[in-house]
Amino acid sequence: MFRRKSHPQCDQEGHEDQLHKVKELRTSLGVALSGRNLQYCNDACLSRYLEARNWNVDKAKKMLEESLKWRSSFKPEEIRWHEVAIEGETGKAFRANFRDRDGRTVLILRPGMQNTTVLDNQMRHLVYLIENAILNLPQDQEQTSWLIDFTGWSLTNNVPIKSARETVNILQNHYPERLAIAFLYNPPRIFETFWKIVKYFLDPKTMQKVKFVYPKNKESVELMKSYFDMDNLPTEFGGKTNLKYDHDEFSRQMAQDDVKAAKFWSFDKHPSETNGYSAAEVAPKTQCLAPPVIV
Repeated sequence: MFRRKSHPQCDQEGHEDQLHKVKELRTSLGVALSGRNLQYCNDACLSRYLEARNWNVDKAKKMLEESLKWRSSFKPEEIRWHEVAIEGETGKAFRANFRDRDGRTVLILRPGMQNTTVLDNQMRHLVYLIENAILNLPQDQEQTSWLIDFTGWSLTNNVPIKSARETVNILQNHYPERLAIAFLYNPPRIFETFWKIVKYFLDPKTMQKVKFVYPKNKESVELMKSYFDMDNLPTEFGGKTNLKYDHDEFSRQMAQDDVKAAKFWSFDKHPSETNGYSAAEVAPKTQCLAPPVIV
């Protein structure tokens, strides 16, 4: 296979055009950018919203303004683990203690272990984990990877359509370009009915990032291997590592992150830039923690 030669001049022109649009978007937001909003909206953040809207400034502005309203009311940066810890008791969702091959933070979701029924707190738990995953990104990464395990999933304990729709809404509209890939591992056949409804909530960009993996489908397994070292991947996803979620240990790790987040929010004068991302979206960069216990 031959590669087309790159054209430095074209690349430079494209980069300059993007920088111009970032500046244009920032100017158009005007007085809306103050306090935490100003910290949130660094150049990397504006670029993600522009990318999500194909670099259309007007559409990106509308999207970002909606996110700023959402953040003002939802206050994701103020959620603390003890407020949502009950949601994590079964290990239905947690940040993994390994990364993908590109160093991205990994979230593991196990919908078959749903243990609560109140949608509002379920969403606060999810948002907390998304923010925490971003918190733990390395310097050169802006995106996260998701692994979804369907062990124990059935139509009787299925996530309600309303919950699925709200999850998609939050991820797509308020965390644009934060998802690199989402692997749905070995879902049962009856999941197809549920998926036919959920997929209509996904925009084309997000849809392309959702991949189904079946153990007997070599192509899908190889795709997963291209993202993950099988020695690190849990057996639930066809890997070689046994993981046991330890809620007490995970809670201790999250409490430590909460302290760091609270410390960050006491500083308002100098917005900080980390991993292509304003730390004000969550907290300062930290090293990856190890929530589950490897046995």
